[in-house]
Amino acid sequence: MSARSIATPAPSERLTGGILFLLAGLAALGALATNIILPAFPRMGAELAISSRELGLLLSSFFVAFALGQLVVGPLSDQFGRKWLVLGGLAVFTAGSIVCALAGTLPLLVLGRIIQALGACAASVLSRAIARDLFDGEALGRALALTMIAGAVAPGFSPLLGSILSGLFGWRITFLVVAVFGVALALHYVARIGESHPLDRRTPLRLPAVASAYGRLAADPRFLLPALAVSLVIGGLYSFFAAAPGVLMNELGLSALQLGLSFAATVLVVFLAGFFAPRLAHRRGQRTVGMIGLFIALAGSVGMFAFAAAPTFTTFTIAIALYLFGMGLINPLGTAIALHPFGRQAGLASALLGFLQMGCAAIGASFASALPFPPSVSLAAVLTTGSALALLVFLPVALRQPLAAPSGPGSVPESTGG
Repeated sequence: MSARSIATPAPSERLTGGILFLLAGLAALGALATNIILPAFPRMGAELAISSRELGLLLSSFFVAFALGQLVVGPLSDQFGRKWLVLGGLAVFTAGSIVCALAGTLPLLVLGRIIQALGACAASVLSRAIARDLFDGEALGRALALTMIAGAVAPGFSPLLGSILSGLFGWRITFLVVAVFGVALALHYVARIGESHPLDRRTPLRLPAVASAYGRLAADPRFLLPALAVSLVIGGLYSFFAAAPGVLMNELGLSALQLGLSFAATVLVVFLAGFFAPRLAHRRGQRTVGMIGLFIALAGSVGMFAFAAAPTFTTFTIAIALYLFGMGLINPLGTAIALHPFGRQAGLASALLGFLQMGCAAIGASFASALPFPPSVSLAAVLTTGSALALLVFLPVALRQPLAAPSGPGSVPESTGG
């Protein structure tokens, strides 16, 4: 499909391989940049004389910058379109990756990670906005599910790649690899995709209006409840990323290569969930299947908590597989439910969703690192708490209780989709 053919698209475009690669690449960029460096943490700490707690700053600083940056990118893209913000974000991400690769001190490394995050956040928020530009209803849920499947490959296999690369060439090469990926993604976007947000759907950018729009969106239960449920579960996923080296390498004795293989195995779980999510949603409805996903995620969390005092590789793997499968069901469907009524404000809605997700990720990863317990116990506590809260906030959505939008200027009528 040429860039010209989707310059002014209507919803329900056909999901081609080129669009899927773009959406998956943009969505996975932040997780790729984080996961690929995890196996290199011990080598990185030894070379730069950084403690494991200080290395946690490379995660928490990234999550905070990622969360805040999206609030700016979303409304900008609703007025000026997606194209230049996608390309600008990828350029910033590439520059941050190079700063990290050249860093010789912790402050410079943290600065590079913040720059990386500001670029990656643009990619992430615009992947969802572009999907909402092009698709609607069940097609949107299917597009997000397929994007999640494809996007899981990079972050799923990146720890394995990171362990091999850092073992052969040192930890700095991992940052150069993600920089090259950012450039490749930009070239593909220029050659194959093009602008997806036409002029007649753009909204003017005025700071008071943007703040007011964010306020209305945050108070609208049609958006807030499914968005918060998804964010709590995604926050648990990033907590797993942060705690996994401590659990698998320090407690269970896995090597960096084995850690990478363990992460790669999670791709199969996410693939299965993404495969079943749209099919189950077509039969049972998005809300019902989303609720089932949350119950499965909670079951995995409780199972991890039950064996957290004396974990084995088998118990930990089964528990995290259940959590990931449940997350794989609620993530695309909950996202579709949250974004569906807000087509004209897809960038802004996606930005607020991304802010909630990365905010939960920052909080969850911080608690998983700071709690005075073994990593397995801390992770189990974070996942169980987050899953239970997600289940509670999604319950009104699953029960199809009336989710009245706030009255007043700018409110959006309830959609019948999803």
